[in-house]
Order: sequence, then C-alpha cells, then structure tokens
Amino acid sequence: MTESRAPADQKPGTPQAPERREARRGHLRVFWNLLYRALRTVGSHAENFYTVVGIFLLIGAVVAVAGTLAFAELGEHIRKGSTQQFDVAVLQWIGARHTPFLTSLMTEITPLGTGAVVLVMIGVTAAFLWHTEHKHSARMLLAATAGNILLNNVLKLFFDRERPSIFEWGTHAASSSFPSGHAMSATVVYGTVAYLLARLQKHRWARAITLTLAVVMIALICSTRLYLGVHYPSDVLGGIVVGLAWAGFCMATLEASLVLARRRAPADVVDEKPAPVEPIAHVVEPPEAKQPVTI
Repeated sequence: MTESRAPADQKPGTPQAPERREARRGHLRVFWNLLYRALRTVGSHAENFYTVVGIFLLIGAVVAVAGTLAFAELGEHIRKGSTQQFDVAVLQWIGARHTPFLTSLMTEITPLGTGAVVLVMIGVTAAFLWHTEHKHSARMLLAATAGNILLNNVLKLFFDRERPSIFEWGTHAASSSFPSGHAMSATVVYGTVAYLLARLQKHRWARAITLTLAVVMIALICSTRLYLGVHYPSDVLGGIVVGLAWAGFCMATLEASLVLARRRAPADVVDEKPAPVEPIAHVVEPPEAKQPVTI
C-alpha cells in the first residue's frame, strides 16, 4: 500500500497551493477588490509573460466597452425623452420632502465632489504614493483624474441637456446636466483612491472599510445632486456608469503596467505589489500534563 507524500521542499503542515490561494482570496464581497484580486490570480497562472499583460488589458477593455455601451444606451433614451417622466417624478417626490436640516446637510456634503476639493485630495494622495515609492500608482491616479475631467466636459458638450427646474436649486450649478460631473468625479476619484489605498493594507477588514467608505461617499455626493435639484436621476446614473468604466480601465491598465515594469526592472517596483493579507493567528492550547499515578 503506497502513501502519498508531500514534496521534499514543502514543510510539514504547510497548506497546498490551492488552499493558500483560497486563504488569500478571503470572503470580501466589495467588487473592486474581488475583481482585481481575481485578475491577479488569473495572471499568476498564465505561463506566458505577454499573456499576463494581455489578460489585464483585455479585462480593462471589456470593462470600458461594457460601460460605454451602457452609457450610450442611457444617452439614447435621454435624447428621445424616454426618461423624462421618471426623472421629473423622482425630483418632485424629493422636493416634497425637503427639511431645513437635510438642506443644510446636503449643502455641506455636495462640495466634496467639486473640482477644488477633488484636486486637493488627488494632490495629497499622489504625493503620498510618490513619496512611498508607488510612482506607477501616483501616475495612474493623475491620469485617471485628468481623463475624467476631459471626458466629462466632452460628454456635456455633446448631449447639452438642460438642467432640471422642478424646484428652486439649493446650490449653484453651471454647464449642462448630463452626465453629472459630481457623480462621475466622485466615482472615478474616490473609487480609484480607495482601490490604491486598499492595495497597501494587509488586513482584510481594513480593505473592506476603505472600499465601503468610498462607496458611501460616492452615494452621498450623488444623492446631494438630486436633493438640491441640479440633476435628474438619469444624469447621476450616467455619471456613475461612465465613471466606473473609466476607473475600471485605468485600474486594469495599472496592473498591466506593473507586470511590464517588474519584467524590466523588478527592483524599482517591488513596493508596488499589493500588501499580503496578514494571516489570522490561531491560539493552540498546550496539552495537559499527565499526573503521576501513585500506588
């Protein structure tokens, strides 16, 4: 009868490779972390170097194309006026439920999606990443932000949708309505910053908190644009969709660029690797000492 033995270079008690991968994967349900964790797992199994790069770029292209198609479909419905009745009904429902406290609160939250606040946060985050030798991440963050500003302005000029006038605005607003600049900027900037910071954290709970805070911040900023009456719901939805598409493409491009950089100069990008998940310590109780038997 033959016994299965562990490989010679494997220490006793060490889990097999699939078990280690499963332990690292965890049970985090936030889709940003899950998506790119899966991408890195697929990349680690690819035998050819260029296959790894191609996988990341392909997934990034798929995310961008899917988001673009969804946005184009929504834009077509808006141009035909298919969403107008729903948009007006939602704003009328919101306008009937204004309170002084909520108005004051929404007025304080909505500037978190304006250009000045976003640029300051991007500058601080990029400086931190650059100072900690995460230069590829810093460059990607700046590129994602610049692309977001350019893309939003182009889309606003193309659709040139008038802003709603259901009730008196609670804040100043300029330019056209679709897509919402606040919703798009919040999705790209807060989502990308959260993703980059989550890569540096070792604990799953810390990553979950970071990504959850980003989702909450995006939701709050988007809700203020509706409450204050400066955007239709379809404007906000359009900003989120195109923002997700652009942010997803930028994140996949970052992962592909890091694979290329490690191939050419591994020492320069060693700190760009995602932080390993810290294993959970298990307390092992010592065996009870046997009492001497007296006769």
